[in-house]
Amino acid sequence: MSDKAIDVSLQQNSPIPLDVNFSCNTGEILVILGPSGSGKTTILRSIAGLYTPRTGRIRSNGEIWFDSAHGRKLAIQQRRTGMVFQHYALFPHLSALKNITAALSHLDKAKRMARAEELLARVNMQGLGSRYPHQLSGGQQQRIALARALARDPKVLLLDEPFSAVDQQTRRKLVRELVQLRSRLAIPIIHVTHDLNEARRIANRICIIHHGKTLQIDTPKNIMSQPLNRNVAFLVGHYNVFSATIEKHDNENRKTYIKWFNHMLETPYRPELDAGMEIDWVIPAENLILHRRDRPSKGEKENPVSGDIEEFIPLGETSSVTIKAHGTEQLLTMSVSSHVARRNGLGKGGILSLSLLSKGIHLMARQVV
Repeated sequence: MSDKAIDVSLQQNSPIPLDVNFSCNTGEILVILGPSGSGKTTILRSIAGLYTPRTGRIRSNGEIWFDSAHGRKLAIQQRRTGMVFQHYALFPHLSALKNITAALSHLDKAKRMARAEELLARVNMQGLGSRYPHQLSGGQQQRIALARALARDPKVLLLDEPFSAVDQQTRRKLVRELVQLRSRLAIPIIHVTHDLNEARRIANRICIIHHGKTLQIDTPKNIMSQPLNRNVAFLVGHYNVFSATIEKHDNENRKTYIKWFNHMLETPYRPELDAGMEIDWVIPAENLILHRRDRPSKGEKENPVSGDIEEFIPLGETSSVTIKAHGTEQLLTMSVSSHVARRNGLGKGGILSLSLLSKGIHLMARQVV
């Protein structure tokens, strides 16, 4: 038996392909991250009982909510899930307080108002219970929707892109409040989004899905620095993803060397990869270091590469620079501060030299595309 608070395994070929397996612990925020149309909302609806997949199993704290193999399917009200939708789904004719009390039918009438006031305070909306949805801002409506979702003391909280309909400043506030709320709720929270930055800020772990299939589950740090394959690397926003060959291993100094066209690159030690093996590799943009003309550094000897600047885009305080690496016809993208770009005379058509930091290179099993 798993000690996870909720275990989910869903499979079907159509109409929406699903092949997902994940667990979420009590007090954890698991973010399901993937592009639009990848099946994220269908997964939440399956957990809540609003959709029935062809095959699969859902278990919460040892209780089976859905098991296709044994014909078991608990009704929606038996699952005790709290769900917050992208567009709030509040009752427009009810006040904020009554929107919450509408979800408290399991309590005696005498206790409902006091409980609703408690929930208002929990989401920082005390004193606004008499207002109707049209009198509330988007962020305030979302807080009421969250309070209503918590009204039934759910065993799991499901959030379906809850911050996508508000402005960036409000989104930052709601994200911070959710993280603070997590420790007080002591239930698993499954949060769906296609926003990578949002996922990185709030997740304990991220589940990457694409075309309904689980690709990788890990901490935000590991997802970014150690993607499982090139698909994951692209989905989390990496540009610098390439193919190479394992050249050799330096067992004494714990280094692995790869052959990338005519470049021999030093990388972290990966002795499990055989010499001669074709692999994929990725290096995050922050691990590309510009060789500054005004201040040479010792690091310039580490995996030096030069190339022609194919694209130069000023973006305020930083500039995006893309070079075609000499001898490869491959494009490397990096970000430099705009004042450094000016000081070094960077611009389209120029030549740039840089280092690929060894510690930032991650080797991946080859994925045929």
